[in-house]
Amino acid sequence: MKSKASIYVMLVPNLLLFLSLSIYPIIWSLRYAFYDYDGVYQPKFVGFDNFVQLITKDAVFWQSLQVTGIYVLGKLLIVIPLAFLVALALNIRFRGNGLLQAIVFSPTIMSSAVMAMMFYLLLNVYNGEVNRYFMMFGIIHAPIEWLGNHFAMFSVIMVAFWGGLGNYMVYFLAGLQTIPKDVYESADLDGVTFWKRMFYITLPMLGPVLRVILMLAIVSAFQDIQSILVLTGGGPLAKTKVVFLYIYQLFFPVDPNSAFHAQIGYGAAASMVTGLILGMITLLFLYISRKLDKIY
Repeated sequence: MKSKASIYVMLVPNLLLFLSLSIYPIIWSLRYAFYDYDGVYQPKFVGFDNFVQLITKDAVFWQSLQVTGIYVLGKLLIVIPLAFLVALALNIRFRGNGLLQAIVFSPTIMSSAVMAMMFYLLLNVYNGEVNRYFMMFGIIHAPIEWLGNHFAMFSVIMVAFWGGLGNYMVYFLAGLQTIPKDVYESADLDGVTFWKRMFYITLPMLGPVLRVILMLAIVSAFQDIQSILVLTGGGPLAKTKVVFLYIYQLFFPVDPNSAFHAQIGYGAAASMVTGLILGMITLLFLYISRKLDKIY
């Protein structure tokens, strides 16, 4: 009896944190999504007007969803395959293996804002190191606006790739090390080539791990706003304004001197709709990824 009581006592702090930091904000958002509220004046009940305006009239919201889709797809197509290849290479035992793993993983522990500020300085048009070295080696003849109209999304995705590669590499390494060695030894005795071993042994047996990695990558990509906020602020011309950055700017206007003011009620409605869309994407992904379980 005492052991059960001690278990409940230890669960209370976590439960209180969960209720105060997760459940209460959700209930708060559900309430104010039906109000016109700017955080200063008295909330005014408007019913479903926020949702109607968001879905039928807010072109910026739908554009931010399209930008988010491009960002998520670009990040997944780059970081997941390269993280797998790096993990595959580092899964081989050799001198300095642990050091290389630590080097690849080290950007993951860096703050997203600090990392973005570092790349902001590197990608600067006139005195950035990237343009300086490219021009020094004759790769380009004029400075490139890496955070400008044409290359902003590419630069944002590359920064996300640099920061997330090590994280997914560790997941892939953990999955690769769970594959029994005798399976590979049997394949070698049968004369199975490297590529056949890759497609018929390694990838199928990584199915469950790959599903988790993809889910984490999709969710984290949707939530990436810190680096984008520092690098471009959503610009230029809203070409890097992902949906959660748009919602953030509804709650916290960037320029206090501008006519744009806080729209907390509208932002709560936008966050609810975005959460619903993200939930539908998650369910669709889980439905499709069931095929990965059939390999067993």
